[in-house]
Amino acid sequence: MREPIQFPLDQSALDVDLGGTRVRRTVHPSGLRVLTEYMPGVRSASVGFWVGVGSRDEQAENDAARGSLGSTHFLEHLLFKGTPTRDAYSIATSFDRVGAESNALTAKEYTCYHAKARDVDLEGAVEVLADMVTNSVLDAGEFENEREVILEELAMAADDLADVASERFFEEVLGDHPLGRPIGGNTETIRAARRDDVNEHYAHRYDPSTLVVTAAGAVDHDRLVELVLRALEGSADPRWSTEVSRTPVRRSTVPDDVPAASTTAQEAPEAVNAAPRVAVTEKPSEQVNVIVGTTGLRAGDPRRFAMGLMNSVLGGGMSSRLFQEIREKRGLAYTAYSFGASYSDAGLFGMYAGTAPQKAAEVVDLARTELAKIADDGITSEERERALGQIAGSSALALEDSDTRMGRLGRAELGTGELYDLDTSLERFHAVTDTDVREVAALLQRQPSTIVAVGEVSRSTLR
Repeated sequence: MREPIQFPLDQSALDVDLGGTRVRRTVHPSGLRVLTEYMPGVRSASVGFWVGVGSRDEQAENDAARGSLGSTHFLEHLLFKGTPTRDAYSIATSFDRVGAESNALTAKEYTCYHAKARDVDLEGAVEVLADMVTNSVLDAGEFENEREVILEELAMAADDLADVASERFFEEVLGDHPLGRPIGGNTETIRAARRDDVNEHYAHRYDPSTLVVTAAGAVDHDRLVELVLRALEGSADPRWSTEVSRTPVRRSTVPDDVPAASTTAQEAPEAVNAAPRVAVTEKPSEQVNVIVGTTGLRAGDPRRFAMGLMNSVLGGGMSSRLFQEIREKRGLAYTAYSFGASYSDAGLFGMYAGTAPQKAAEVVDLARTELAKIADDGITSEERERALGQIAGSSALALEDSDTRMGRLGRAELGTGELYDLDTSLERFHAVTDTDVREVAALLQRQPSTIVAVGEVSRSTLR
């Protein structure tokens, strides 16, 4: 069985032919990491500036070395609002005039500022992104404007009951763990955020040791390294100096106090909730959005391929058991699915449906029953082949896009330090046995179960 490509932090260069594309990686003495995947036959490229800092890295108190809650999301907005040489309008027009797509995302363990452009316009996109990341002025006036924008963003999310259920599920399952906090903060934390705290978060968390630049498509690796180093050297802020040696930063996915062979569904930190619970959020609605689930697998857990296969059969598409049992056979919901989320030291697994209040309890029972059936009896050979086909097809189609390949590089570098190409990944899925699937389902089933319900739950029998 083929092994994934390893990204050791002490290896300065890597060049791998994937049989159609070429992956290259450079680790600079400053701690900067640059990774590219050249895709022949395309006329565009996607580039991302990744910082290994997410919402989990904020402090509940205003620790000057970390910033207050919501600082990471604030930075995602503010870095588009100006540098000493570009104002917000200039940044916007730099992308618009060449038809480039630009955006950013804040996650629980990283932040990414990214763009996609024609090959001839890639250098310009890189220069603007680098300027944004290394030279943002975090203007006080723009800070107050973006406070209102973020509050509107949060208000919009609060009107989406599925989003509310998802956020509440993370909070209930992960408890006091930093991963349980909402990525974007909440109304209280955003109103309380101070520009000085966000600036300290930026100053103490953003430097070459946390920066990973990835690109995929029509990209020249050596030229990209040159462009990024030039941008860092041109920054007026000494923390971006490429003359200072730094050790690149990557989160550990193996806590020192946890045995590697642990059989719990996830080697949970103490802050993760360990008791079954029902969490209700009453909101006017014709539906109750319900999620039932528990702790899941950490990133890097070798059982994740069995989890992926099990999840595909259980709730991964229109032929999945949840969709068929809840929607097709009984008409209880428009959609029903299962999902998982994995992080460096924690994870979760859930099953979702939106249904009429009086049917919510039945939907929860059906979801639990289908998980139990897989734990007890496994999956059929036909389900296995269908799931393998779904995984192979969706993965191959996704990799036709340079955005997906750029993101795969960034998450691999900041996450486990391993890159699975399509064939290597599919080998792992094909190696999953029926016993593996039953065991991972049983693992989830015996964890304390959490039910989150959002809507007019008072009209239901959920308790």
